[in-house]
Amino acid sequence: MKTHHLDALALASTLAISSVTLACTASERSSFPDGELVDLSHPYDVNSIFWPTAKPFRLETVADGITAQGYYYAANDFFTSEHGGTHIDAPVHFAQGRSPVDQIALDRLIGPALVVDVSAKSAADADYQVTVADLEAWERDNGRIEPSAILLLRTGFSARWPDAARYLGTSERGPDAVPKLRFPGLQPEAARWLVANRPIKSIGIDTASIDYGQSTLFESHRALYAHEIPAFENLTALDRLPARGASIVALPMKIAGGSGAPLRAVAILPR
Repeated sequence: MKTHHLDALALASTLAISSVTLACTASERSSFPDGELVDLSHPYDVNSIFWPTAKPFRLETVADGITAQGYYYAANDFFTSEHGGTHIDAPVHFAQGRSPVDQIALDRLIGPALVVDVSAKSAADADYQVTVADLEAWERDNGRIEPSAILLLRTGFSARWPDAARYLGTSERGPDAVPKLRFPGLQPEAARWLVANRPIKSIGIDTASIDYGQSTLFESHRALYAHEIPAFENLTALDRLPARGASIVALPMKIAGGSGAPLRAVAILPR
């Protein structure tokens, strides 16, 4: 009788542990954000905008049709520069010895999205640079920028895509076009302020570069990347995100040793 009693207690204990395990598993599953998905990436095609000195995207058909065996088959080859279209800048892009694309910590690519909207200022000035004052004003309205955050800068320039002349400031190609670039970015002083005071996971912008178009020293790149903060460039649809409350998953192609890579970024809106 005593043995049966112990067996019953053991069974009850096992069932209780199993229930707790299932509850924990369910809780872990439900912790992933649940809401409407928003694609923050432009497609790669013949209209994709690239830096004037970078080779553009190319898709070449290998097969597209019915095979001799009677089934349909399609395959393509593609070519793309690392830095064009919606893409990620790995820290090594401007910081020697820092992480290439395949070594960026996954945690830096997933997190709460904070959107700083400077679209009105950018519409009035194509050379606008997001300032420390802009970031402090955002915090007064929305709360502190936390270390777990991915900071997104909305200039409104994604609405100009794929018109290179309006988006970049010039549709010309080659080295001589670079001095003609005109689009907003992040002021170097603001980049250094973030590094020193708000060490975010990552940063993103809906223009071709985290530094504004007229930059020649790329100081914002250098300040951020030296501290392993990667940047997402040429984002879109930031107007659909609230200032706070959305989440972002931004996963690049895993190019070993890459200084950048095509990026599929998706936001999850709060319910």
